[in-house]
Amino acid sequence: MNGVRGEAPLQNPSIRTLEALLFVATQPVPSASLAAVLGISSREVGRILSQLREHYEAGHGVTLIEVAGGWQMVTAPEEEEAVRAFRADHLDEKIRLSKASLETLAVVAYRQPVTRGEVEEIRGVRCDRVMETLLRHGLVRVAGRRRGSGTPLLFRTTDRFLELFGLQAIADLPALEELREALPEAFSEEGMA
Repeated sequence: MNGVRGEAPLQNPSIRTLEALLFVATQPVPSASLAAVLGISSREVGRILSQLREHYEAGHGVTLIEVAGGWQMVTAPEEEEAVRAFRADHLDEKIRLSKASLETLAVVAYRQPVTRGEVEEIRGVRCDRVMETLLRHGLVRVAGRRRGSGTPLLFRTTDRFLELFGLQAIADLPALEELREALPEAFSEEGMA
């Protein structure tokens, strides 16, 4: 496949920029929009899109399609099954936590590093299975052992916890006083004290 003006396919800066734009676009992008961003004619964009489409059709995992009045980079049809399996196993994994799991996670987040016994003392119930669930989902991790009798395991939250709750650092959690004001029912005698 020849590149624009005799250059290798993805060596032309316009092709590379157009490819990058289509890669990050979440919906089809009209040719006129691509031309405006690249500062080239719509005709030149059409030529580049044709070259890019040929490039992808020569055995790549993605392809370029014209849909809904614009252009979009999509998974090659023959890779659909693999992509579907990957999404099911990795990307679409939804974490559903029970009230007990959320309470336990809150105790770990605010008191870390904390032992399971300390969590149970605060919550007033055993939490073996809840801790196993949080560990399995990667929301808490073992962070060593407490010195002293029995040397129980210490637990901390993980980077995945921060990511799922939209936090940069554990210090970004709201202060307990703020929570008491915003959710007084949660701090009643029946809720978390």
